[in-house]
Parts: sequence; C-alpha cells; structure tokens
Amino acid sequence: MKDVVSYCPIEGVMRVLSGRWPTLLLYYLKDGTKRFSDLKRDNPTVSHRILTLELRKLVEAGIVRRTAYPGYPLRVDYDLTDAGLKLVPLIDALSDWWEETGNERLGRASSPEEGLRSAA
Repeated sequence: MKDVVSYCPIEGVMRVLSGRWPTLLLYYLKDGTKRFSDLKRDNPTVSHRILTLELRKLVEAGIVRRTAYPGYPLRVDYDLTDAGLKLVPLIDALSDWWEETGNERLGRASSPEEGLRSAA
C-alpha cells in the first residue's frame, strides 16, 4: 500500500473505491454472483487487465469474494462479501443523489454566467 496521508478511515475507503471501476463493479455485483465474462459484458470499455486488477483489489480488501471451481475450463465466480453487501445502500444512495440533483447540476452547467456570479 502507498504512503498513508492521514489516519482518517475515509482515506482507506478512497484507496479501495476510488477510480472509475470499483464502484461500478460493486453496482453490478449487488444483483448477485457474476462470472468474469458477465462483468466484462456489463463494462465493455474496461480492459481485461484492468478488470482483473480491480477485482483483485476488491478481493484483497474483503469486499468481493472470488470462488474458483475445479475443472477445465476453470470457472470463477465473484460475489459480494458481507462487508461488500454493507456498501450497497451507500452506492444506492449515491445513485439516488445523482438522479435527484440532476436538474440542479445541469442548470448550473448550462449557465456559466450564473456560476461566476455565485462565486463572486
């Protein structure tokens, strides 16, 4: 792990969940167990390598469980652990907030003069 900037618990959370993919992967896993190919299909712009790295990071953090089944070809399933399931309401709350504040955010983005007036 990289150098710790502070001892705030938010820093640890941000190390695991920051970036484009981790929260999206949790969003898709909240509906249940998925295979690697399912997650790749849900996120078609993510590369194979990045998806592998992000899933590893979530598994190491104890948020996602990786279950490998013997046989050929190897079958691997991913699902949320109990700790990961506790994040689902937070992810849902972020989604709700985004939708509820959409008009307000769009209104500010469409009127740069208004943003300049409120900053002064």
